[in-house]
Amino acid sequence: KLFFTDYGNAAKVERCDMDGMNRTWIVDSKIEQPTALALDLINKYVYWVDVYLDSVEVVDYQGRKRHTVIKGRQHLRGLAVFENYLYTTNSDNLSILRINRYNGTDVQTLARLDNAKEIHVYQKRTQTAVRSHACEVDPYGMPGGCSHICLLSSNYKARTCRCRTGFILGSDGRSCK
Repeated sequence: KLFFTDYGNAAKVERCDMDGMNRTWIVDSKIEQPTALALDLINKYVYWVDVYLDSVEVVDYQGRKRHTVIKGRQHLRGLAVFENYLYTTNSDNLSILRINRYNGTDVQTLARLDNAKEIHVYQKRTQTAVRSHACEVDPYGMPGGCSHICLLSSNYKARTCRCRTGFILGSDGRSCK
C-alpha cells in the first residue's frame, strides 16, 4: 500500500495500491493541513502531523482507532516512528524531538540542527523481509515481465505494467509501444 496526505480542497489522509488503484480516504474529518506522515508497519498505524491544528494524530490502516498523540507543539514538520517513540523536527527552534507515542507527555529535545525539515529512521528491524513478488525481474531482465514499469497491485502476487511517458501499453498488457 501507498499512504499519503492531501490538503487541497478537502484535507485527508489516503491509501491506495502501489499502482494507484483502490484509492481510499482513511481520514477526512477534523483535519486541516496534514503534512508529515509515518507508518508503524508492525501494528499497522498511520501517524501524521497537522500543521494547522498543531497536532500529531494516529489511526489504524482502515481509519479507525483515531486519537491525538500530542497537541499544541507548533511548527512540527518531519515525522518518523521507531519502537515506542515518534521523532519529529521543530522548525521553530531547529530541534529534533522524541515523543512517547503512547502518552504524548514524554517529550525530549535530542539535538538542535540548522534547517532540519525531515527525519527518517533507518534501522534493520524497521525493514520488512523481502519475499518473492510479482515485479521480480524475469529471465529477460524485465521487471514482472513488463517492458517498462512494474507496479505491485492489490498484493505482492499481483502487478500492473505501465509505460514511460510517450509510450502506450500494448494489448498484451506488458509491452510498451
